[in-house]
Amino acid sequence: MSRPHTFQLRVTEVIHETADAHSLVLQPRDEDAGHFDHRPGQFLTLSIPTDREGGAARCYSLSSAPVLGEGLKITVKRTADGYGSNWVCDHLAAGDEIEVLAPSGTFTPRSLDGDFLLVAGGSGVTPVMSILKSVLHAGSGRVALIYANRDEQSVIFRDELIALEKQYRDRLHVVHLLESVQGLPSLESLTELATPYAGRQVFICGPTPFMDAVTAAVEAAGCAREHVHHEKFLSLGNDPFDDVSVELDSTGPAGIVEVELDGRTTELAWPRSNKMLDVFLEAGLDAPFSCKEGNCSACACIVLEGEVEMEHNEVLEAEDIADGIVLACQAIPLSDRVRITYDQ
Repeated sequence: MSRPHTFQLRVTEVIHETADAHSLVLQPRDEDAGHFDHRPGQFLTLSIPTDREGGAARCYSLSSAPVLGEGLKITVKRTADGYGSNWVCDHLAAGDEIEVLAPSGTFTPRSLDGDFLLVAGGSGVTPVMSILKSVLHAGSGRVALIYANRDEQSVIFRDELIALEKQYRDRLHVVHLLESVQGLPSLESLTELATPYAGRQVFICGPTPFMDAVTAAVEAAGCAREHVHHEKFLSLGNDPFDDVSVELDSTGPAGIVEVELDGRTTELAWPRSNKMLDVFLEAGLDAPFSCKEGNCSACACIVLEGEVEMEHNEVLEAEDIADGIVLACQAIPLSDRVRITYDQ
């Protein structure tokens, strides 16, 4: 049996951003702090208490900017009948502890330099805010943020955005779209807004219909598809905090996989019909994972040598794959020897 490496985080502060959105500042134990180094745009997976079969794990983006030395902060907005979001907003208070997985996710810039177009809808601003602050503080480029909400009262981080616009007058431009004022944004209006920024890296997060509309708009505006990044959260079909039974089929041919993980290099036989993650777990390695279904990116790693094939992938984009990123939970070998790393 294997189990993902989990941690307890203490809630040090609850910030009521809007009537239905709360930010939680979280602190790891001293001995676990090194596991929470993260990149802007990544997320945490929380274990929500429940009696439901299959658990109630939920992924929430970090809104804090690691380059600023801010404490870990997630921002959670209630959704209608949303078990996890309502439990977090109703029950977690300063002093409580919550079980989590280490930060994960590939919705993160390769470099903080360059110019960016960020587009967010509602609570989709959470990872976008982490990217925005990181680029302004540690990068050198300009940032345009198009931020859609129902009304002015729904604008998360309103005061912080106003302060950043004043601090970075020459580098940050924010456009607010309010349904109560302009109505729902149309393809034409989004295209017009995106056109001046067609040469930039584009990061999009929000409800699926909104992301679909923005994706069509930025493509119509001339943005290169490989420069357009989406944050996709799909429902977890199992409980990533539960024990996992791993049984390899070792009857067929096998290759070799060499893995760098937490500063150590390990070489293992890789039976070709088995997924890479299962090989690591069966060997007792503390490899990260969550859904095991190709629906998150908790198990993402980089292929340094050799070839693999993913049986299913809902989260990695073409640029990620071109960079050698794969989902270990879905990877089977195409070459006799594969070398991968979790440490880059």
